[in-house]
Formats: sequence, structure tokens, C-alpha cells
Amino acid sequence: MTDTGPQPIPQSPPAAPAPPAPPAKRWAYVIPVAAIMYMLAYLDRNNVSVILPYMHGDLRLSNADKGLVGGVFFLGYVFLQIPAAILAQRWSARKTVLLLMVAWGAAASLSGLVRTTSQFYVARFVLGLFEGGVWPAVLILLASWFPLRERARANALWMACLPLSSVLMAPLSGWMLDQGSWRWVLVLQGVPPLVWAVVWWFAVADRPARARWISRAEADHVERAIAADEAAKPPAGGGSYLDAVKQKPVLVLIGVYFFWITGFYGFNLWLPSVIKELTHDGSSTEVGLLTAIPFTVALAVMIANAAWSDRTGRRRQAVAVPLVVGIAALLLGQAVDGALPRMLLLCVTAAAVYAPYGPFWAIPGELLRFEVVAVAMGLINALGNLGGFAGPYLVGRLTDATGSSVTGFAVLSAFLAAAVALVTLGLRPAVRPVRKPARQATEAA
Repeated sequence: MTDTGPQPIPQSPPAAPAPPAPPAKRWAYVIPVAAIMYMLAYLDRNNVSVILPYMHGDLRLSNADKGLVGGVFFLGYVFLQIPAAILAQRWSARKTVLLLMVAWGAAASLSGLVRTTSQFYVARFVLGLFEGGVWPAVLILLASWFPLRERARANALWMACLPLSSVLMAPLSGWMLDQGSWRWVLVLQGVPPLVWAVVWWFAVADRPARARWISRAEADHVERAIAADEAAKPPAGGGSYLDAVKQKPVLVLIGVYFFWITGFYGFNLWLPSVIKELTHDGSSTEVGLLTAIPFTVALAVMIANAAWSDRTGRRRQAVAVPLVVGIAALLLGQAVDGALPRMLLLCVTAAAVYAPYGPFWAIPGELLRFEVVAVAMGLINALGNLGGFAGPYLVGRLTDATGSSVTGFAVLSAFLAAAVALVTLGLRPAVRPVRKPARQATEAA
């Protein structure tokens, strides 16, 4: 055998570099701008709950009328859900939200100029019409920025604007009522969305590749992770829009959301009135400050529940368990005496009905591909939010009929129980935990 000389020592291939850490700028740029935007929307939607107890003798509203004022918003809310979702997905979520923001700000200010009850109903309907498309459009935007393993936390941090709006704005609305007419409260609170529209236009991009404030490497990282999520989804999640909305899990989610939102808004609209009773007809500033307490608790619980949901992948439990707690607290609140125990139970109820938001809205993204999830989420939000009409109106009508809010809140508990049953039994075969950790998802891309 011929000696060929010393042989090179085999070298091990260099280790593959670790995937880059998920960029942090998404959380600092996208979430705060979107949260403030929707916080202003939620203010213009819910400020009426603080105003209604102090409108005596102006528009002569009965409890049923007050419930209708709160609920008619959601009749308008239905119409632009799916069109706005499709526009956001096919055209631009950024531009869709901008147009709706300007329109709802103008409608909110004009609602302070009404002269009759019928005009107030129409104004609230129009406000709901323009606000209706914002929710699904922003969910589409977030789906372009946050992979599934982060989706519940991203949703919850954005949706934290709901309780945060009440924490900050209920005292503000109460103070403004002490300074002047409820009409001026509505007119002035419609102005901030018009100002924030400018910030939205310059700060938000539809997807990472179009953002000026992150590096190319960061944008590629996010888009690769989202592409991996899409590739891993089951084939049943694709297909036409009609195929998407005909799937049993989507129909179940509509039912869950309807029953949950009926209880949610029934509680929310009447919370300031209940607190006003506890304070023995306290001032609007005092009621506003006390109303902020349950929503502060709700904010913390909402974020913690979403983080737990992302960590474990247990979406159904993260929706069902808080609602069970809410049912118990809502019923106990009607049975106990004393301002402090009832206030504590109001805090528990508020936390329970807000906690499912992040996990619930992470579920459609796990079931459906991006190209069809827009319509599915628009349909879920549109039909589910009809509960926002049913809840306030039922409580108002039953309070007028019985002279007590006990029956109304018992009915709200029944609606929440129906939501628990549907999410526990109806989604069992379909909702699966997110299985891939961050490293696997990046390598798959």
C-alpha cells in the first residue's frame, strides 16, 4: 500500500448558531400605539355607563331606556366587522383603522349634541358602526407581528386597554361631570381619537418588512416564525372563507363569545350604577374613582392569565375557569350585605370576565390560516358582540320589572354558564396547545 502521507484529522462541522432572540421592539412600538388607540375607542363606548346615573331629567331615560342606550351600540357594531377584516387582510390594517378612527371620533363628539332619546339611540348606533371594524382589523395586524407562541400575551397586552381605559377614564369622566354638562363630556372625549390618528399613521406598519424602526434581521426573524406557524396548521384550516366559517369550532366560538359578552357588558354597563348605590348616591367623581378599582384588578389578572395560557397552551381552561369564578362572584354579590364585601366581589367579577380575552382570541389563529382567519374573527366578533346589546338591555328591563338588579345579574350568570359549557365541551376536539417552543419554530422556518 502506498503511503500517502499524514492524513488530516477530521473536523467536526461548526455548531449551528443559536437562533436570534425574539426582537423586543415589537412590544414597545406596536402594542402601546394600538392599546392607546383602542383605549380611546373603549372610552367613547363606555363613558355612557358613568354618565347614565347622572342624566336624570334631561332625556327622561328609564332603566330599560338606559339599557337600550348601552346596547344599541352593538347593533351598529355588527355591520363593518367582516368588511373591515377583509380590508385589513387584503389591503391594509393600518389604513383601515385610521379611517375608522377619524369616523368614530367625529361620531362620538356629535353624540353630545343630541336633543331627544331617539337621536341618542341613533348616535350610539352610528358610533358602534364605525368602531365595529377596529377590533378585527387590529387582530389581523397583531397576527402579522406576533407568532402563535406569543399571540395570547400580545392580544392580552393590547386588550389590557379595556380595563385600563376604565381605570383611567372612569375617574376622568366623573370629574368632568362635576365640572359641567354630560353633553360636553361626550363632545370633548370624541376629540382625542382625531389627534391619535396622526400618531397611528406615522408609528404603525402593516408588517415587519414595512417598519422603519426594526432591523432587517429582526423583521426576517418574525416573518420566518409566522411562516412556520402557518405551515404547521392543519389542512382543514385552509380553504375558502365559507369553509372557514362553516367549521364547527368557529360556530362554537361564536356561541361562546355571545354568551360571555352578554354577561360581560351587562356587568360593565351597570357597574357604576351599583357602586353609586353602595356609596349612597355619592358624587360622580367618587363613583368614578371607585369604579376604577375593579378594573385595576382585572388588568393584572388579564395579563397573568394570558401569560399562563401561552406558557401551557391550555386555551380552553384559561377561558372557562375565570368565567366559573365570575359566575360565583356575581351570584354571591347579590346575596351578601355590606359595602366592602360587595365591592370585593365586584373586583373578583371584573377580573373574571376580563381574564379570558387574550387566550380566547389566540384560538382562531391556531385553527385557521392567515388568509381566512380574518373573516372568521370578524364573524365571531360581529355575532358574539350582539351579546353587548342583550346584556345591558336585559338587566335594565328586569330591573324596571322587579325593582331590583338581582334577577338581571342572575340571568347574566346563566349566560356565563352557557359560555363555560360551550368552551369546555364544544372545543375539546379542536383546540390544541401550541406544541413548538421558540427554538424549534425558528429552525422549522
